[in-house]
Amino acid sequence: MMYNSFMNDDFISTVSHELRTPLTSIRGFSETILNSWDKLDDESKKKFLKIIIEQSNRLINLVENMLSVSKLQETRGDFVYKEFSIKPVIDMTCSVIKNQYSDKTFEVIIDEKTPPILADKDKFQQIMTNLIENAAKYGDLNTKITIKSCYDNEFVSIKVMNTGIEINEEDYEKIFTKFSRIDNPLTRKVQGSGLGLYITKNLVEKMGGNISVTSKEHLTTFEVKLPVSNIERQAKNAVSHADN
Repeated sequence: MMYNSFMNDDFISTVSHELRTPLTSIRGFSETILNSWDKLDDESKKKFLKIIIEQSNRLINLVENMLSVSKLQETRGDFVYKEFSIKPVIDMTCSVIKNQYSDKTFEVIIDEKTPPILADKDKFQQIMTNLIENAAKYGDLNTKITIKSCYDNEFVSIKVMNTGIEINEEDYEKIFTKFSRIDNPLTRKVQGSGLGLYITKNLVEKMGGNISVTSKEHLTTFEVKLPVSNIERQAKNAVSHADN
């Protein structure tokens, strides 16, 4: 059964803890509204309902991440590879995330020499969503999120950059592990499951790429490298042989 190796004691314990907090909030504020409806003013009702919606969204995201992690445990993935340009996917992802983080501006810089990649388009969109949303979530208020790409030795390099609290070098590997969250003043305020970067790393590596992070002088950069398409690779090789 698919979940046998996945549903171990540590996982169940951690997920139970993650689920308990939003469920408790939803139940508590729902009971308050129901039991004290006539005593609450409209502003309080709106405030409590907003909290219920936020915690419901947190639950949805957690469940979606749990399902993504469970799929990663399968020996055979459901990846559908095709050649496509990255810019339309990144532009669409930024436009969606921009609605949620109105204090951020988004700059997309795609080098004109960036070739198409060979990847699963839906999985690539999930990777970009995780990284760009992560940058917006943990970046300083009223700052810019920059996404830029270039061609790098048969790989397309995509960097997602934000300014904010730095990630310590000793945590570079840790943040890509399951349920891992580093401890700093910002992460204590921002809710998260600790699954997003774990999922992202697994998706990137299953598509033949790699991911890394650097964080210095208040600038954090996540870099993803994915293989270029077969057509582009053959064309580059042909040019290289002709030059020789």
